Amino acid sequence: MANILVVEDEKNMQEIIAEYMQRGGHTCFTADDGVDALMILKNNPMDLMILDVMMPHLDGFSVCKMAREMSNLPIIILTAKSEEEDKLKGYKLGADDYITKPFSPKVLLAKVGALLRRSSTVPTDALNVGKISIIPASHKTFVNGQEITLTHKEYELLYFFMVNPGQIFSREQLLNRIWGYDFEGTTRTIDTHIKTLRQKLGDEGKHIVTLIRSGYKFEVNV
Repeated sequence: MANILVVEDEKNMQEIIAEYMQRGGHTCFTADDGVDALMILKNNPMDLMILDVMMPHLDGFSVCKMAREMSNLPIIILTAKSEEEDKLKGYKLGADDYITKPFSPKVLLAKVGALLRRSSTVPTDALNVGKISIIPASHKTFVNGQEITLTHKEYELLYFFMVNPGQIFSREQLLNRIWGYDFEGTTRTIDTHIKTLRQKLGDEGKHIVTLIRSGYKFEVNV
C-alpha cells in the first residue's frame, strides 16, 4: 500500500500507531525523534508522515518545516495541544491534517487513507492557466517555466481551483472538499493556505480572487 513514517518519542504510542497502520496494509517506518525522522525521509521514499509535536532534539513543527523543503508528502501532526494558534502554525508550516491526543487509532487510520486517496487519484494531463502549469501525475507546479514547491494542501487547493474556474466556493466548501468533513480546524485555515499559495505563485496569484462575504474563486481571464 503506502510507506508511512511514524515520528513519536513515546514508545507505547509509537507501537500502537504502527500496528494500526500495518493493519491497514501499510509499511511502517518509525523514528523516536526529529533528527532520525529527517534522516529516514532523506534516504527512503515516504508516502505520508505522522508527526508528533513534543519530541527531543527537534520538535514536530521544526521537522515539518524541514520536511517540506525535501518533499510534498502528506503530513498529519499529532499532539496534545488543541489551541487554534498551534493548529494554524502547523498548517502554515505545511501540515495537511491535525489530530489531538487522546485520539482513536481507527480515526487516524481513516484520515491516513483519505489523504493517500486524495494525493493519488488525480488525472495525468497537465493543466495550464496563464503562466501556471501543474502536472497532476507528479504533483509538480510551474510558474513561468520555473518549478515552485507547494505543500500537499496548497497543491490540492490550486488543483481544485484550476479544474473549477470561475466557480465561487465558500471557505466551508473548500474545507469540506480539501480537508474533509471530519476536519477539526476552522475556516481561518483556508485564509492561511491561500495567502501562502498566492505568495508562492507571485504575480500569478492574482488568479485567486477573494469575494467579500462569499469566499474565493479562480479567475482565468485576469
